[in-house]
Amino acid sequence: MRFCPLFSGSSGNCIFIEGGGVRVLVDAGLAGRTIINALAGINVSPDTIDAIVVTHEHSDHIKGVGVLSRRYSIPVYANSATWDAMSPLIGEVAPSCVRIFETDRDFFIRELNVLPFATPHDAAESVGYCFNHKGAQVSTLTDVGHINARLLSAVQESDIILLESNHDVEMLKAGSYPYTLKRRILGDNGHLSNDAAGEALVKLYKCGLRNAVLGHLSHENNLEPLALETVRQALRNEDIFDEEFSLCVAHRDRAAGMFEIE
Repeated sequence: MRFCPLFSGSSGNCIFIEGGGVRVLVDAGLAGRTIINALAGINVSPDTIDAIVVTHEHSDHIKGVGVLSRRYSIPVYANSATWDAMSPLIGEVAPSCVRIFETDRDFFIRELNVLPFATPHDAAESVGYCFNHKGAQVSTLTDVGHINARLLSAVQESDIILLESNHDVEMLKAGSYPYTLKRRILGDNGHLSNDAAGEALVKLYKCGLRNAVLGHLSHENNLEPLALETVRQALRNEDIFDEEFSLCVAHRDRAAGMFEIE
């Protein structure tokens, strides 16, 4: 399998995943042309994309969904609640390209197995995803207000995970956001902090996870080196040494590199 975070952040999200000859975008939250250019940068033609799978209906996850689907006849997968919420925002999608799944039930896109699992976020019915091909698994888990045992169980067999590390709590509290927005981000259906990401990865390490990419960093309330060091220190505090766990950060404005999973 191959995995490349093209963009990850509050200004737009789009993740490329390939397995079993199937090419998928997780979300398309930027202008269509921006995503097309990013795909060209990793030598992928947009007309070879087999599906766009949507996590939830917020604009930073769906901005380019309709454009790409219409231009390249790409099927779009989402649960019914997300379809209802995003349909007025993405424009018309051809009926032949509408795919509705049931959250917490896996399905196949040809040879690629996809499990959409429910996530705690202030959206209609947000999900994360596990993608599996011949035992190799890639998971994406962003836009989550908190981590619980159910989420850990969903992703614990992953070979690599894109995990939200949205904000530093002290930066957020001291920042310029209005109180209501701060409360939303810090709430159980908001976004995951650096500290919470670190705690989650410690638990997942004990289940066998050895590779993670931190994603969906806030431009205003986080820094890439800060997120990386906070999470790395959480691992070190549990005697999980740097050479035992591969950790990097997905960028807001450019691809983070291609990861190969066997």
